[in-house]
Parts: sequence; structure tokens; C-alpha cells
Amino acid sequence: MVFTHIVIKRLASSSSIAARSFASSGKVWKVYLSGEIHSDWREVIANGVSDKKLPVLLTSPNTSHEDSDDCGTMILGMEEERKNWDAISARMNGLRTKTLLEDADLVVVRFGPNYRQWNAAFDAGYATAMGKPVITLHPPAISHMLKEVNASASVVCEEAEQVVQTLDYVINGNLPTPKDGDSWMPIADRLGKGNPNP
Repeated sequence: MVFTHIVIKRLASSSSIAARSFASSGKVWKVYLSGEIHSDWREVIANGVSDKKLPVLLTSPNTSHEDSDDCGTMILGMEEERKNWDAISARMNGLRTKTLLEDADLVVVRFGPNYRQWNAAFDAGYATAMGKPVITLHPPAISHMLKEVNASASVVCEEAEQVVQTLDYVINGNLPTPKDGDSWMPIADRLGKGNPNP
């Protein structure tokens, strides 16, 4: 019944949108947000998902650097060597990361310009190995360094807002105003029809 309501609403408001996609309101998309913890990109995505009322459940690793470093020893006791301190915390953090990555429908991996994010690269590879769709998010200046990661991603975004727009399109078929503004044109107009006999 809910599915019928959505389709009728779309048909009434815009027949072109109804012709593009149909979506069941029953699916909640689980999206894991991996990557750098030094900017507000997760909040931007969370706010966008909320504003668009997307059926998305967002999860992430623990984003407190200090807690991530010290969780193991706070719970299990201090260690005398740094490598042991790091190892018990890494294994404890891995419980959350592995569980949420494995449960995710898709994974967003953010690479920032200022830090070497080995964990983000590992998460991208782990998600890809499990067959999870990956969206990478990073500034254009580091595209070359991430070319192999980007080659295995389904979508490569430069801004957190583009992740929200991608989710809105994938889930609901909604498209934003073109990034290129008035200079944007459909592929058939710009490059010719791909199939001369559609």
C-alpha cells in the first residue's frame, strides 16, 4: 500500500521522475562512513540525509582519536610497550569496524588532504573485497594518489553534498541542479546519441 502511494505521488507531481525510478519505502539503506576524523564531512552528510528524509542509517568508526588509541588499555589495563598498547586498541576498534562494514549496504570512504589515512584505504579495500559498493570522497588534488582506490569505487565525489545527492538519486531517482549550471547539456546533445536506433 505504501509503495502504491509513492508511485501515485510521483506520477502526479512529475511523470518524468515516475518513468525513471520506483522505490519501496520499506528499505532502510545502511551506509558506513569511513575515513578522516578531522572535519565535519559526516555531519554534512547526516544533515543532508535528514533534510531529504532519506531512509538511511549512518554508521561510522569511533571518531575520537584519543578513545580509539586508549580504549584497549582503559578496559583491559595498561601495557609497557607502545606496540602492545596499539595492538589491543586496534583489535577492539576492529570489532566495530568489521561488524558495521559487513552489515553496510554501501560504504563511503573519505580521504582528507592533510593526513595519511591508512585505515580509510584499508576499509575501502576490505569493503571492495566483500563486494560492497564504495563511494570515495576527497578533494581533487589527491586524485592521483588514490587512482587505484577510485578505480574500484562506484562513485568518486569531491564534496560531502555530492554523496547526499548520490544517495538521493540511487534511492529515489531524484537529480539535483547540474553541477555545471547553465553550461550542462545531456550526453546526446553534447556527444551524440550512443544508440542511433533506440
